[in-house]
Amino acid sequence: MPNPTGSHFVWYELLTTDPKAAMAFYSHVIGWTTQPYADLGGYTMWLSGQGPLGGVTMPPEPAEKMGAPSHWTAHVYVDDVDATVAKVRSLDGRVSVEPTDIPTIGRFAVVADPLGASINVFKPLPPQSGQGPTPHDVTKPGEFCWAELMTTDHELAFRFYSALFGWEKISDFDMGPGGKYLIYGLGGKQLGGMFTKGPAMASAPNAFLYYVQVSDLDAAVDRAKAKGGKVLNGPMGVPGGARIAQMMDPQGCAFALHEEPAKKA
Repeated sequence: MPNPTGSHFVWYELLTTDPKAAMAFYSHVIGWTTQPYADLGGYTMWLSGQGPLGGVTMPPEPAEKMGAPSHWTAHVYVDDVDATVAKVRSLDGRVSVEPTDIPTIGRFAVVADPLGASINVFKPLPPQSGQGPTPHDVTKPGEFCWAELMTTDHELAFRFYSALFGWEKISDFDMGPGGKYLIYGLGGKQLGGMFTKGPAMASAPNAFLYYVQVSDLDAAVDRAKAKGGKVLNGPMGVPGGARIAQMMDPQGCAFALHEEPAKKA
């Protein structure tokens, strides 16, 4: 797994009821390749052109028994998982999975903000030899490039994540009837956005939606639709000149695609 420092997103996982079908779908739509992870039976890594960026596996047995839907989740790097979990509790967050060691890999926990959106915290073991993998260039196709939180109170959520991870408010803009969209990041680098969902989205869970970079949005959407994916929103332009589409895979898992703005001649 990538091994940067700071409260950045470092690993993305798809927990799905049909990993084989999911691997075929995302490989076709995005162009990822896959590689079994020898130290974790039943776990397969996603690889972009820059190397491993995440994995796919079945949901944990307790979650599966409870009927938890297929979903993407992400790991945020922290220096101390146990201390971070204690801070989650002090900030009125919840802990779904207590700090747990993954042999030869690191330590993680699954937490949720006070409004119920879930995220993982992760501390990798030091590399055994040489340097660990370098962070990926998220502007390249096949890379996760944006983490967007849809919630019932994005200002409250931001205060939680700012206190927990040190995320900063970089800017915000008015979406009109949709309210404010807050862009957050670290050290001036954008990581994603947050917004308060309106009445039309009231039944949707508070959750992060993860965007993957593609070179040709329309072609990627067509590939997804041809393999049973559904378009939830878009394709459409967003401030700054980029284009996006919010999608659902054949197993009912939400994801999104992002195309960089066209370069000026």
